[in-house]
Amino acid sequence: MSDSNKIVVYAALAGNLAIALVKFVAAYITNSSAMLSEAVHSVVDTLNEILLLYGMKKSQQPANYRHPFGYGRELYFWAFIVALMVFALGAVVSIYQGIQHVLHPEEMLNPTINYIVLIIAILCEGTSWLVALKAFRKVKGKQGYFEAFRHSKDPTTFTVLFEDTAALCGLLIALIGIYLAHTLNIPELDGVASILIGIVLAISAILLARETKGLLMGETADPKLRNDILLIAQGDEAVQSANGVLTEQMGAHQVLASLSLEFEDNLSSDDIEACVNRIEAKIKQIHPEIVALFIKPQTKQVWLERMQGRLE
Repeated sequence: MSDSNKIVVYAALAGNLAIALVKFVAAYITNSSAMLSEAVHSVVDTLNEILLLYGMKKSQQPANYRHPFGYGRELYFWAFIVALMVFALGAVVSIYQGIQHVLHPEEMLNPTINYIVLIIAILCEGTSWLVALKAFRKVKGKQGYFEAFRHSKDPTTFTVLFEDTAALCGLLIALIGIYLAHTLNIPELDGVASILIGIVLAISAILLARETKGLLMGETADPKLRNDILLIAQGDEAVQSANGVLTEQMGAHQVLASLSLEFEDNLSSDDIEACVNRIEAKIKQIHPEIVALFIKPQTKQVWLERMQGRLE
């Protein structure tokens, strides 16, 4: 796992931990539902960062006889749990608190405290967001942000970026809601702000869950990796046709690949073995993330027929 990813998670953890307690104190003093929702949100985000760090550590365990391809999907599992926690503990609690405050409004006390806490929180979350955004830009290349999110195989950076984006949106909603509730003397607006914060968290959780579920179930690797495998295989003198390759992302930096080859006629078993070893060595030199490469000898016609059967 790259150091930049760890820095992103640690930065988010430090920011959320620093402001969670302050938000709770401010919510207690001022009777603000929106501030209480923000406090719960910060606690959830803190727990999420801890789970991501745990998943990062577990995913780096070496392969063994029970898990011959490693533990890469540990990170995907814990990223999925993070998405569920954002929804269950963040969105649901915020919406519930908001509804309660709308039905049973309470007068807000000392709103200045809320403003100070929210501004500090925006600065902390903004710093964390900038760190996550810088790391995400580095890996997205020329892709658009949403396209990069959809194609990313490492949930660490985009999960933190989504969390921080939702947090900043929530803080702005809380700030506006508290200001309007106090200025217009309509305490119900504080509850409405809490409901809106919950909706923002729910949308973030659904998007995160959808993406991490796909990774957890198994997605194909980057198309460039597949193309590189075929080019290397086709370039070997003993290969008549590199028919195709199937890949599966086993972890953020772990890929399983199955390659179909048609070898030249009149090759001995030793020749074929030497060819396989050459291809595997060249491929792993360019893509060390490939934890296992399986090569199946078959004609191109057989490969095409079987692929057609998969698509039907």
